[in-house]
Amino acid sequence: MRLLILSQYFWPENFRVNDLAHELIARGHEVIVLTGQPNYPDGHIFPDYRADPKRFAEFEGAPVFRVPVVPRGRRSLQLIANYLSFVVSGWAFGPRKLRGREFDAIFVFQTSPITSALPALWLRWRRGTPVLMWVLDLWPDTLSAVGVVKSPRALRAVGALVRFIYRRCDRILVQSRAFFDNVERYAGGTEKVRYFPGWAEAMFDADGAAEALAPELDPYADDFKILFAGNIGQAQDFPAIIAAADTLRDTPALRWIVVGDGRAAEDAKADVARRGLEDKVVFLGRFPLERMPSFFNGADCLLVSLKNDPIWSMTIPGKVQSYLASGRPLLGMLDGEGANVIRESGAGVVGPASDPVALAENVRALMRLSPEERRHQGESGRRYCAQEFNRTVLVDRLERWIEALGEGRHGVR
Repeated sequence: MRLLILSQYFWPENFRVNDLAHELIARGHEVIVLTGQPNYPDGHIFPDYRADPKRFAEFEGAPVFRVPVVPRGRRSLQLIANYLSFVVSGWAFGPRKLRGREFDAIFVFQTSPITSALPALWLRWRRGTPVLMWVLDLWPDTLSAVGVVKSPRALRAVGALVRFIYRRCDRILVQSRAFFDNVERYAGGTEKVRYFPGWAEAMFDADGAAEALAPELDPYADDFKILFAGNIGQAQDFPAIIAAADTLRDTPALRWIVVGDGRAAEDAKADVARRGLEDKVVFLGRFPLERMPSFFNGADCLLVSLKNDPIWSMTIPGKVQSYLASGRPLLGMLDGEGANVIRESGAGVVGPASDPVALAENVRALMRLSPEERRHQGESGRRYCAQEFNRTVLVDRLERWIEALGEGRHGVR
């Protein structure tokens, strides 16, 4: 099949769409990517890309076409400009860059913003190519939850945009079963919505015992290490994490290791400094996704958190599948779907979202377990991941959906 992947984010940024592209290319499909200039999560265009854009014009043999964007920056107005710039550039430059190329389907990777789907719908209208959109972030609910948009009138306007986009997609894939009601309401029915969860990236398939440990963890070799990996944003509720670390400040040989970056990172570091926890909460910064197994395998447990808000309770954070596949115990501070996965898998312990007291108690509970008991939790998580989030099975399913849409593409326009 000939597939266009349209995503505001793509390699060298770390998103699961990279792994999906890898799998589709490995299966022999002709893949082309239309994306923006890499700037997530730091908020500025990656220096390596600025120095030599041609290095990033091909991904495993697939052409990667990039349109100019305003970098995300660290302020709300910059973020809005970033979102709008991808839409405008996608409309203006996308058709020109893709001139002469035909596709059987367009696959939209839709984390925030949902506006990133608009260039795909423009191509759909011009060419009659069916569009599948993988919804990982529910708008307008997410905007309200993180406080980016507070005006009810503005939220209704965004809701109208969501309705416009959903009803023009040919297939909508949702990462959580809890998304169905929300998406169906805006999409106007159930017939086009399908369940399509995430999976662990290919680098987590290997046996964790064979993976070298990250040397950055060497100074904490004798400590019980709680590791958080990924985006540091408003949704991850670092104030509650840091409050739990403060509660446990006198616990011997306990370290909270943070591997990642994001828009809330500076606030989190300032909170740690204000509480005098610099020796307990260690920010190591961001590393390539390929190095994550070496960090996971050096941790005693892996932390996943989301704020106490109905929208986040519907979400399964993408890191959960990677955590499960690593074979390490999970430590959760979240509600809803993500919490259910941890409980059903037997992969660790979980407490309510935004509850630092429960989080601290769950840390104590994990520390009281023997290494053998924690190893058993990790193995349970790995088995559950292989059963419920199997990449091969899921991509097989995606191929069938794309083939079915291709059979009726002449009626799309």
